[in-house]
Amino acid sequence: MEVIEAIKRAKENDQKAFNFLLDTYWDDVYGFQLKRIENENDAEDITIQTFSRAFDRIETFDENYKFKTWLITISKNIHIDLLRKSKNSISQVISNDDKSVYQILDESPSPEDELITEQHLAKLLRDIKKLKPHYQEIINLRYFQELSYKEISIELKEPINNVKVKLLRAKKLLAEIIQEK
Repeated sequence: MEVIEAIKRAKENDQKAFNFLLDTYWDDVYGFQLKRIENENDAEDITIQTFSRAFDRIETFDENYKFKTWLITISKNIHIDLLRKSKNSISQVISNDDKSVYQILDESPSPEDELITEQHLAKLLRDIKKLKPHYQEIINLRYFQELSYKEISIELKEPINNVKVKLLRAKKLLAEIIQEK
């Protein structure tokens, strides 16, 4: 899939297009933030918020610009906003984009979902423990407690789009761990 095609399909709410864009640009945005703030957790939180905001506003993206530049700009603005808001831990800052949230992901199982489901439970639990704690938590809430995105959003006190992006990322990392074996 080409980036231009993925953006067009993402504007039509295509799940695979969102996955493609997340996979394609995650390292760029995360790397940019890591250089800026030199803290892995905060860089990851800002990256999750960046994709959440970008997917929320994908229809405003202007094809005359590079998508990566647009994402980096969003990322930079989120970081500046967070610095302005407080000196508190980034995890305590909750985006106020909830009002404009719409369904960015459908509920149909992705290849990662199917791979995760196929695993023997004990082995799967061992693999999950290799993830960072916040990814372990979101996998647990979604697959073991079977909460909806909305319920997870309430439980974690995070905007629903952040939950969706974090879950996408957690599933991708877990699928990579499973496939290593």
